[in-house]
Amino acid sequence: MSQVTLPDPPRPPPVREDKARVAARPTLLGTAAAFTMLALCVLSLWAFVDLKINVATLVDSAGNAVDFLGRALPLDFPPWEELFRLARQTLAIVVCATLLSVVISVPVAVLAAANTTPTRAGRLGARGLIVLARAVPDVVLAIVFFRVFGLGAMAGVLAMGLHSVGMVGKMYADAIEQIDEGPRTAVRAAGASRLQQLATGVLPQVLPSFTANALHRFDINLRISVVLGFVGVDGLGFAIASSLRELDYPRAMALALVVLVLCILAELLSGALRRGLLPRQERRSRRPAGRSHTSSSAVPGVRKPPPVGDGQSRPAQQRTLMRVGMPWDGRRVRRTVYAAVSFAAVTGCVVAAGLGPGQFFTGLGNLPHALGLFWPPETGSILPTLLADLWVTVKIALAATLIGTVLALPVGALAARNVSPSPFVTGAFRTLIVLIRGIPELVLAIVFVVITGLGAVAGSLALGVGAIGLLGKLVADSLEEVDGGVEQALRATGAGRWQVFVSATLPQAAPALVGHVLYQLDVNIRAATLLGIVGAGGIGFQLLNASRVLEFGVVTTVMLLVFATVLVVEGLAMWFRRTVS
Repeated sequence: MSQVTLPDPPRPPPVREDKARVAARPTLLGTAAAFTMLALCVLSLWAFVDLKINVATLVDSAGNAVDFLGRALPLDFPPWEELFRLARQTLAIVVCATLLSVVISVPVAVLAAANTTPTRAGRLGARGLIVLARAVPDVVLAIVFFRVFGLGAMAGVLAMGLHSVGMVGKMYADAIEQIDEGPRTAVRAAGASRLQQLATGVLPQVLPSFTANALHRFDINLRISVVLGFVGVDGLGFAIASSLRELDYPRAMALALVVLVLCILAELLSGALRRGLLPRQERRSRRPAGRSHTSSSAVPGVRKPPPVGDGQSRPAQQRTLMRVGMPWDGRRVRRTVYAAVSFAAVTGCVVAAGLGPGQFFTGLGNLPHALGLFWPPETGSILPTLLADLWVTVKIALAATLIGTVLALPVGALAARNVSPSPFVTGAFRTLIVLIRGIPELVLAIVFVVITGLGAVAGSLALGVGAIGLLGKLVADSLEEVDGGVEQALRATGAGRWQVFVSATLPQAAPALVGHVLYQLDVNIRAATLLGIVGAGGIGFQLLNASRVLEFGVVTTVMLLVFATVLVVEGLAMWFRRTVS
C-alpha cells in the first residue's frame, strides 16, 4: 500500500494578544516624588496665604508707591568723578572675585569630575567642598573676612570668590565629565603623563565652557556686590547703603539705576560672548558617524601625519609627527591679543581694588584669633526667635518660588522659539527676561520695603519678581530643547498650536521644569537670608544685627541653621532629579 501523506491541517490564525497600551506601572520612588512635589505645592500656597500676599495688600500699598516716587524723584546722581570711582571700584572687586573663583575651581573640578579624578575619596572630598562653598552665604563669609583682613576690598573679593566656587566648580566638573574621551585616549596611548593629558586632551575641549561660565558668574557677582555693600564692602553697594541710612532716596535710587545699567550691560556682553563660544564647542562634539575617536587628528594641535610613500623621508615624517604646536595664523594671533588684553585688564583690576600680598599675609596672622570669635556657636538666649525667623525665611522662599513660577512659566513659554507665535514675540519676551535679570534682588527688595513696609511681603515680592529673570530663561531653554520630531508628528495630524504644546512640548520638558523650580527654591532660600539685612523679613536681620553688636557666636548659629536648611533643599532636589531621570 502506498502511504498517503495528508496535508497539514490549516493552522488557526495567531491569536493577537490584546495588550492594550497602558501607562507604566508607578514605582514607589516615583509615587514618593509626586507626593513630595504635591506637598511642596500645598506648602507654598499656605505660605503665600499666611504671609498675607494678596490684592488688598498691593492696593493698600499703592499710596506708598506714589509717596515713594515723590520722595525719590528727581534722581540725584553724584559727580562724574565720584561715580566713575565707585563704578571702577565695584568692577575691580567683581573681576578679582571671579578670577579667584576660576583659579580655585579648576583644580577642584578636575578632582570632582568622575573621568579625571585620581581617587574616589578625592572626588567625594571635592564634591563636598563645592557643596560647602555654595551653602555658606557670601554675606557670612564677608563678615568673617572683615574680622580677619579689616576694611577694604580684600574681604569682598575673598567672600565672593570662595562662595562662587560652589557654582563655578560644579559647572566646570560637569563640563569635564561631558568631554569627548577620544583626544585624551590618543595622547595617553602616546605615553603622555596625567598633566599632559589634561593640558592637551581635556583643557582645549572645556575652555569655551569654562570661559562662558566665568562670564556668567561675573554677571552674578556684580549683583551680589550690591548686597555686600550693606556689610561694608566698598563700591556702589556701600554708597547705596549709606544713602539709605541717611534716607537720601534720590541719591540711593540714582546709584541703584547705575547698578541696573551696569548689570544689564554685563548681562548683554556676557550673553553675547557665551553664545559666541558655546556653539563652537557643540560643533566639535558632534563628530560624524564612524569617525574614530582615537584618531590623532582629533587631538587639538596635533597634525595628521602624511600618508606613507608621499615622498617624505622617515626622519621628515617623524619631525612632522613631533610638531604639536599650533601655527601662528590669524586665529592664533587674535587669541594671543585677547589673552594679553585680558591679562592687562585683570592686572589693572587688581591694582584698582587695592589688593596686595602684604594685606593678605598680615591678615592670615589674625586668622586664628578671628575664627576663635566665631566658635563655639551661641544662641544669645534668642534661639526661639532665630528658629521663628528661619521659618519665616523658608516661607518667603516658598511663596516667592510660587510667585516666580506662576509668572515665569508664561513668560518663558512666549520666549521659546518653538512655542511663541512669532519671532517678534520671542524677541520681546527674551528682552524682558534680560531686563529683569539685570535688576539686583536687593534693589527690588528696597523698593518693595518702601512700598509695602518692612516684613516678609517685601521679600517675597522682590524674589518672586526677580525669579522671572532666571526661571523664565530656564523655562524657555528647556522648551526649546525638546525633541522637535514629536511636535512635527503631532502637527502632521492637524493638531493646533495649543494641542502641540500641551501634548508634545510640555510633557517632554516637564522633568526639566520641575528641576528648575526646585533649583529656584534653593536660590530663593539663600537670597531670602540676604534680603533680611534691608528689612525684607527673615533671619537675615538677626544675622546683620548680631554682627553689628559683635555677637559672632550668634552669627555662627545663624550660618549653621541656614546651611542645614540649604542642604535639606539641595538633597531633596538631587533626589527628585535622580528619581525623575
